Amino acid sequence: MTIRIYNTLSRQKEIFEPMEPGKVRMYVCGPTVYDSCHIGHARSILVFDVIYRYLTASGYDVFYARNFTDVDDKIINRANEAGVSSAEIAAKYIDEFHEDMATLNMLPPSIEPRATEHIDQIIAIVQRLIEKGYAYADDGDVFFSVELFQNYGRLSGRRLEDMVAGSRVEVDKRKRNPYDFVLWKASKPGEPAWDSPWGKGRPGWHIECSAMSAEYLGKSFDIHGGGKDLIFPHHENEIAQSEAAFGTTFVKYWVHNGFININQEKMSKSLGNFLTIRDIVATYPPEALRLFLLSNHYRSPLDFTDQAMTDATIGLEKIYSLLLRTEQYLGRALSDAVPADETGSIADGTETGRLFREAMDDDFNTARAIGILFDSIRKINRWIDEDEQSRASGNREAVVSETAAILDLGRILGIANQPPDVYFDRQKDELIQKQAIDPAWIDEMIEKRKTARKAKDFAAADAIRDDLISKGIYLEDRPDGTIWKLKQ
Repeated sequence: MTIRIYNTLSRQKEIFEPMEPGKVRMYVCGPTVYDSCHIGHARSILVFDVIYRYLTASGYDVFYARNFTDVDDKIINRANEAGVSSAEIAAKYIDEFHEDMATLNMLPPSIEPRATEHIDQIIAIVQRLIEKGYAYADDGDVFFSVELFQNYGRLSGRRLEDMVAGSRVEVDKRKRNPYDFVLWKASKPGEPAWDSPWGKGRPGWHIECSAMSAEYLGKSFDIHGGGKDLIFPHHENEIAQSEAAFGTTFVKYWVHNGFININQEKMSKSLGNFLTIRDIVATYPPEALRLFLLSNHYRSPLDFTDQAMTDATIGLEKIYSLLLRTEQYLGRALSDAVPADETGSIADGTETGRLFREAMDDDFNTARAIGILFDSIRKINRWIDEDEQSRASGNREAVVSETAAILDLGRILGIANQPPDVYFDRQKDELIQKQAIDPAWIDEMIEKRKTARKAKDFAAADAIRDDLISKGIYLEDRPDGTIWKLKQ
């Protein structure tokens, strides 16, 4: 097993070799908690949720830290607008974030540190940077001197001299260089503040992550992740302050996910295309959102459209339909039909498992992995068709083994984790509520159609089916009876 990861720092795929054999330390930048989470947050959290799942399934002991920025200008502004404290705003949106993550079946990280709980660690690093000559204080603020850090810009590929020559940043005459960044801010009246050697103030954004990652993962660790928008200045500045403070390589592998557009436009509140996680799952199943977000390679841009989400919902239904059909074929629930010892780590011993591993080992290529999952679904459907046509069970062992593989793959991708009947019942209930359809009436129509077919009145039976289709209700005739579904 050789995992290769694209490292933003080297701009190439590298063989993954953690600093400590068998153990992985991973830090991912979490949200600034001043508003509801949007689909961009969902993609970033999901990418690293799947990486966490896959590394764990591959036998690594993974310690995964994901932070909350719970003090920031945006939080303060939102608190002032609402007439409440910054702490109340942060607490509200942290709770909402946890609800959204549970809805999307995200695994909790090993730890979720908050910036306000690590003020002492932040102050200690800032003091260390001043003592080493990399930082300077002025009127209660402390700045990092970018010119003194020799390799500033190597993550983003920017040259400091070019940036300064074309600089449009707001000029602060106290800065020695326009790109010097704040480590500690003097607080204004009414803002959250903590005592420090430079007076009452609060941490700058970048220093928070350096302090929290050092506290829980050490001065050097394996993987640091986040969205591409964080490469500069956030992650560039993290490297500078951490390596200047501790004198060692900060992170071995930098992993960044691509952007999401909405109907080929950048998501923006001003454009009216700002989609929260809650907006989306009010219309589509949460697992369909996971499937959509994993349908492209994590480094590629992704375009959110209603059609793409409809396609993802149809794809999810295909997975659950196959699992339901397998239960009917085997004559019992999957939890009984597929023994635990046949759902080993990543479908051990199957061709599907091997292909899935190859895809995920190649920089966590979930797009290819999902294609392998659907190939497996087609394979099982073909085997069941063969047995039904011949009234035999010669493919039974293969169906059990391949279904175990699908369940393994689903656990790593975080989809198809519900019993299929539970999934369809929930979807049916939600759609009935949205479309105000009486399920008793549908059942009555199915019985009338059944009676018409027995009487060989096929015109009447077809008329009933067409009437149901006109209302978005689709029938599926099976050996054990007729079931109905609603169009998404």
